[in-house]
Amino acid sequence: MSAKLLEGKPISEEIRAGVKAEVESLQAKGVTPKLVAVLAGDNPGAKFYAGAQEKACGQVGIAYELQQHAADIGQADLEAAIAKLNADATVHGILLLMPLPKGLDGATAQALIDPRKDVDGVSPANLGRVVLGQPRLAPCTAMSVIELLRSSGVDAYGKEAVVVGSSEIVGKPVALLLVDKYITADSDGKTDKLAGATVTVCHIGTSERGDLAAHTSRADILVTAVGVKPSLISGDMVKPGAIVIDVATIRVKDEETGKTKTYGDVDFEAAKEKVAAITPVPGGVGVVTTAILLRNTLEAAKWQTAG
Repeated sequence: MSAKLLEGKPISEEIRAGVKAEVESLQAKGVTPKLVAVLAGDNPGAKFYAGAQEKACGQVGIAYELQQHAADIGQADLEAAIAKLNADATVHGILLLMPLPKGLDGATAQALIDPRKDVDGVSPANLGRVVLGQPRLAPCTAMSVIELLRSSGVDAYGKEAVVVGSSEIVGKPVALLLVDKYITADSDGKTDKLAGATVTVCHIGTSERGDLAAHTSRADILVTAVGVKPSLISGDMVKPGAIVIDVATIRVKDEETGKTKTYGDVDFEAAKEKVAAITPVPGGVGVVTTAILLRNTLEAAKWQTAG
């Protein structure tokens, strides 16, 4: 394998260690960051995610609570539950677990979360800060992409970056974070190299017109987050020497063995022979995303208790 493997575990461990140290500092001042996840119904995937969150929070000293509601909860009652958490000074982070049962409007409910407690970074106010180049609580998966790109050492300034997927939680914020000089300097006063890219965003329309390969094959930085079918992006669709961040998680069950295997959008085996660096699936973006959630919860607590 010629490509550098951008594994999420070392980045996640570094972020978690930093969060744990800062949480201990806050606790010494009488503040314990607390995250409350709101679950409507009994979705197995959401419950599994909640369990992983609780374990991760416990490892860094963040208090965690799963607030579960019946699947037939009404929109008004769901919104009332969020309003109550907004008013609770002991709660620093609120996360609405998806998917919601049919009949509930998730976007409207998320928009009601106090921006200072929106650890998922999906409220209009926090997404607006990304647009303005002033992110504070940015979408976790998008920031996971940024951390993985930073670990590659790539200088994005002026480079061709192609983002495949235009969702509000990954594609759009990643594009904005890459195009904008959202961080002007690091702790040593050096200009951040992970900004100022020339960004193209592709979506279903790009694919339906048959133009996707024309864009991906010229990308110095390729970020893909579609998750429709494995190997949507074949090896001949990536540029030699590119940096590839594959966000997608596609689980396919083998009819003969009954085992489930996880794939990404990119044909990993083909791409790894020609690109400079690539994330594994699994073991890449997803591992870092949970660490970003912890960091966002810490940041939320600092935001609310400052001064």
